[in-house]
Amino acid sequence: MAEYIPPALDWVRKQVEIYESSGGTEGTTLLDTGMPCIIVTHMGQKSAAIRKIPLMRVKVKEAYVLIGSMGGQPKNPAWVYNLRANPDVEIRDQTELFNMKVREVTDSAERQVLWDESAKVYPPYNDYQAKTSRVIPVFVAEAV
Repeated sequence: MAEYIPPALDWVRKQVEIYESSGGTEGTTLLDTGMPCIIVTHMGQKSAAIRKIPLMRVKVKEAYVLIGSMGGQPKNPAWVYNLRANPDVEIRDQTELFNMKVREVTDSAERQVLWDESAKVYPPYNDYQAKTSRVIPVFVAEAV
């Protein structure tokens, strides 16, 4: 079994620890904002280690939308490259676990629909896109 490498950022690591150690009954809102989040467990592209990241909970039908915003920073978060290399993920949505496969959304019409749905859940996504020149990656996680 692969080694687990906890997130380097303190607040991210704490969020994952609270969420996971409670079995999904605590830590289910991102940064105590009241905005629901999920935990995405994936494999590191370079390390081949297990990685975990909390992301906003955006659900469209039976799929989850994952937005690589990184607050509008000029570069993508590391997990974007991990998902591109290793699309198999586990998603924890509170107490439920789902094995899923992600795909990056490249079709502009599909991406716009998913972006709009995501921005309804978390309006700052639009501010983040306005803040950066990169096109923020959009992934969809679907049941395998």
